[in-house]
Amino acid sequence: MRKEELHLKFFMCVIQSRQLVRTPQRTAGEASTSSMLIQKPPPETDASKILDTMDAPDTMEGIHVLKNEWIMTHEEHHAAKTLGIGKAIAVLTSGGDAQGMNAAVRAVVRVGIFTGARVFFVHEGYQGLVDGGDHIREATWESVSMMLQLGGTVIGSARCKDFREREGRLRAAHNLVKLGITNLCVIGGDGSLTGADTFRSEWSDLLSDLQKAGKITAEEATKSNYLNIVGLVGSIDNDFCGTDMTIGTDSALHRIIEIVDAITTTAQSHQRTFVLEVMGRHCGYLALVTSLSCGADWVFIPECPPDDDWEDHLCRRLSETRTRGSRLNIIIVAEGAIDRNGKPITSESIKDLVVKRLGYDTRVTVLGHVQRGGTPSAFDRILGSRMGVEAVMALLEATPDTPACVVSLSGNQAVRLPLMECVQVTKDVTKAMAERKFDEAMKLRGRSFMNNWEVYKLLAHIRPPVSKSGSHTVAVMNVGAPAAGMNAAVRSTVRIGLIQGNRVLVVHDGFEGLAKGQIEEAGWSYVGGWTGQGGSKLGTKRTLPRKSFEQISANITKFNIQGLIIVGGFEAYTGGLELMEGRKQYDELCIPFVVIPATVSNNVPGSDFSVGADTALNTICMTCDRIKQSAAGTKRRVFIIETMGGYCGYLATMAGLAAGADAAYIFEEPFTIRDLQVNVEHLVQKMKTTVKRGLVLRNEKCNENYSTDFIFNLYSEEGKGIFDSRKNVLGHMQQGGSPTPFDRNFATKMGAKAMNWMSGKIKESYRNGRIFANTPDSGCVLGMRKRALVFQPVTELKEQTDFEHRIPKEQWWLKLRPILKILAKYEIDLDTSEHAHLEHISRKRSGEAPA
Repeated sequence: MRKEELHLKFFMCVIQSRQLVRTPQRTAGEASTSSMLIQKPPPETDASKILDTMDAPDTMEGIHVLKNEWIMTHEEHHAAKTLGIGKAIAVLTSGGDAQGMNAAVRAVVRVGIFTGARVFFVHEGYQGLVDGGDHIREATWESVSMMLQLGGTVIGSARCKDFREREGRLRAAHNLVKLGITNLCVIGGDGSLTGADTFRSEWSDLLSDLQKAGKITAEEATKSNYLNIVGLVGSIDNDFCGTDMTIGTDSALHRIIEIVDAITTTAQSHQRTFVLEVMGRHCGYLALVTSLSCGADWVFIPECPPDDDWEDHLCRRLSETRTRGSRLNIIIVAEGAIDRNGKPITSESIKDLVVKRLGYDTRVTVLGHVQRGGTPSAFDRILGSRMGVEAVMALLEATPDTPACVVSLSGNQAVRLPLMECVQVTKDVTKAMAERKFDEAMKLRGRSFMNNWEVYKLLAHIRPPVSKSGSHTVAVMNVGAPAAGMNAAVRSTVRIGLIQGNRVLVVHDGFEGLAKGQIEEAGWSYVGGWTGQGGSKLGTKRTLPRKSFEQISANITKFNIQGLIIVGGFEAYTGGLELMEGRKQYDELCIPFVVIPATVSNNVPGSDFSVGADTALNTICMTCDRIKQSAAGTKRRVFIIETMGGYCGYLATMAGLAAGADAAYIFEEPFTIRDLQVNVEHLVQKMKTTVKRGLVLRNEKCNENYSTDFIFNLYSEEGKGIFDSRKNVLGHMQQGGSPTPFDRNFATKMGAKAMNWMSGKIKESYRNGRIFANTPDSGCVLGMRKRALVFQPVTELKEQTDFEHRIPKEQWWLKLRPILKILAKYEIDLDTSEHAHLEHISRKRSGEAPA
């Protein structure tokens, strides 16, 4: 081989290896995270063989550089597989149980084992740490199988008085040292995490005492000279400052909303008032989000007690609701609700008030521990899995000088925060409430909590004006395929519009209905009870507006429409682009419009999330749970499940992560017959273990030729005598059902935000006695970007869109795909070249305003 050819071949091999092992380039301001995982290069590449044949003295200087860089890159990623060798990690769950804890435990165990570390279960929380013996047992890959869909905590939790005493912590330290454990992952609330930090701060003194007492040797003390602590917050109350959501909160909301929906039907039948008490001794998050998600008439939370005349206000509110035609009233009470003087407001006292003043048939339901039970939601499974991966990396990267940290969720990013900083702010909230500084307590809860509260007050406490003189006329419609949460968005839009004094019109059947004049005025009661209803009450079609510009323009003039709010999917976005183009021909189209993304596919450019995607994800997840149960019963069975999403692999990927799938095939990550063969071989090896089942997800348009039938036939043929294959196409059931709490709350806030923007934009566009809006920012998509709800001109989003495949060019969730692979035991590497930054809660709180 000539030297020039040798150089070229080596250079190409280096480029190929880098494409395999380098992480995607992060955008400015995006938090890096060491939980990024990537596929590893083949063990023996052509480049490695060429290195052995090259004659160093004759090699150009540039080739020397490439050679050294390739060796460093290869060694860097190979080292990731040995990151945990010689180390031991213990994981425990403490305090109250929360759904999703098992997902976190599973991730800690599997990622820990993957890195070469030994991982131990600590059963019964801190009590197991103190008692030792069989309470601390080594975990295996198979021992966490089938944990993902279980509620509570499989390894147990207990309140432990012994650990609060130094003698108890001394025994715990002795048990850890004897097993060589120097890394502790604690999943619990602020009390559990505070105890862990105390344990860490005393570690050196505890070892010294144990050595003096002759219970451990000098060598053991040296090997265990420091203890690393990482916390994950598991609490259904979402009462820990520093994280957007704690593990278990979303699942608790699912349980609450299921019960609220069931109660609503009987309340309507008998014209009853129901008072529901939910958990939340010191935090009203569950009560507040429940009230938004079910359209409650009133909510009582500890952070913001009602005014002194609340009894009169409440009764007036309930009677007005009945006068407008409602047959029921819902009042939500957090168990820690108090008045301005600190006196408890109980569900029974509220019932007595309503019966005495109004004479309504009133019932009380105290939900209690049912909120902690049941299957974890898809959100909590994914959250627990992501947090578990990041916790292992934080432990293995820690040094003696690294402060104890807590892994938390900031928008779409896993971040690390100083544990005691978060604990202190959490305690500051309790202190502020004890001192009756309620405004301060609300601010300490964070902007997301405040935004929820402001939207609730608008929808529940502000009476719409009787007169609409001088008001604007805004129309709202649904476009594209139906998605759960569309109705909640329309309800919020209509009612906020009415509160602002606007005239609100609803358009049936999308752009087609707008062209045909299927338009009517909506009053307050028109959208009553819409929050919890799936599908689209207005009707929705995929028709685009271009062919009907003349009729649409005529109806805009006829009904005096001055602004348009479009709730829908990719067709809503492309329809918005067509409206912008149509302005050149038709002045009537020069009105402000805003698109609220609502589609199960989650493929609208400009938004990380779309209304309806969470509901579809939970539907898929629930189905996969039942399928896995069937596969576990029959043994040696593999299911191939087809999900919706068009060319967007969001549903397949996230459902795969939430359901513990062995593979998820998507369009965005091309695959070949070799990849399919690797997956089959993986399942063959899996059938030799105690876990004799498989689950494979396929996005409906992931590959034109490798169809669901093709993959099913391939698996059936290759698995003969080893496993059976079955297939299931989920179809349109993914678009149906009652919306999840996330979709209800998200849609409600999006609708309120859209209408506020619209009112301002109409005033801004008023010229010479008419509305004339022709600037790019008068036609926007309202989307969630990381933690903020932002308005982005549809024309600016064109460059970010792959129109052929109807997906955004960049999608944040693709970075989570490797986590799915590692948890399924595939041979891939962890990229440890970048580290998640240790942030500070004070900076975090003063950052972007969250949704």
